Amino acid sequence: MRIGKQDNAVTSICTSDATSITVRGMDLCSEVIGHVDFTSYFWLLVTGTMPSPPQKALADAVLCAIAEHGLVPSVVATRMTYAAAPEAFHGAVAAGLLGCGSVVLGSAEVAGKFYAHVVAEGGDPAAAAIAAIKALRAEKKAIPGFGHPQHSGGDPRAHRLLALAKEHGMEGPHIAMLRTIETVLPEAIGRPLPINVNGAIPAVMLDAGFPLAALKGISLLARTASLIAHLQEETERPIGFIMSGAAAERIGFDDGSE
Repeated sequence: MRIGKQDNAVTSICTSDATSITVRGMDLCSEVIGHVDFTSYFWLLVTGTMPSPPQKALADAVLCAIAEHGLVPSVVATRMTYAAAPEAFHGAVAAGLLGCGSVVLGSAEVAGKFYAHVVAEGGDPAAAAIAAIKALRAEKKAIPGFGHPQHSGGDPRAHRLLALAKEHGMEGPHIAMLRTIETVLPEAIGRPLPINVNGAIPAVMLDAGFPLAALKGISLLARTASLIAHLQEETERPIGFIMSGAAAERIGFDDGSE
C-alpha cells in the first residue's frame, strides 16, 4: 500500500560519486571543508543558499542564546538517562531532545507560527494582535514568547538578540509584531509580560529569512551541543542519580484513597 505523494522522488541536498561529494551545489572537500564555518553550513543545508553576513551573525547569536540554561528538563532527562545507561551516549542525547515541545525548548516554533499568522492577517497590527491574543486566552493558552519564571524583569537573551537584529538592519514585520504584542498585552490581558528568548528567536530568524518550517531545528541543534557538554561532565562528575534521588525525596505518595 502506498501512502502519500509518489511523484517527487528527488533531493536537492546531497549527492556523491566515486571521487566527490556535492552538498547544495558545492564540492564538500574543495569548497566547504576548511572554507565554510558550521553556522553558515547549517544555513546552507536548510535553505540552499549561503547566508549573508547579517544572517550569519544572527544565526550565530541565536544558537548561542538557546544552547544552555542550566539544569532544564532536557538536560535532566539526558543526564539521568546516561546515569542509567552509560553505554548509550546517543540515547541520552535523544532523551533530552525528545522533550522539545510547546512548553520548553520547542516553544520558539509555536511563537514563530503565531507571529507569522498575525502578520499575515494584515490590517491594523494592534487590532490584529489584540484579536489573536484574545483568541488564545479564550482557549486558555499562554501567549507564546512572553513571560519567564526567572527573568520576570525581562529576558536578557531576548534583549540582546533584538538589539543585534537592529544593529544588523534586519528588523522586519515579525519583530514589529513582537513589539506590538508586547505593547497591547496590558490592554488584552490586563498586565504586561516581558519578551522571552523563545519570542525573540523566531521573530529575529524569520525577519532574517530563515524558513518557518525549520524553526524548531535551531533549538534542537543548539541544545544538542549543550547536552553533549552535560554528558561529558556527567562522565567526570555524575549527578544523574543524585537528581533521581532528589526527585524521589521531593515527590510524595498518594494512594488515591481520599
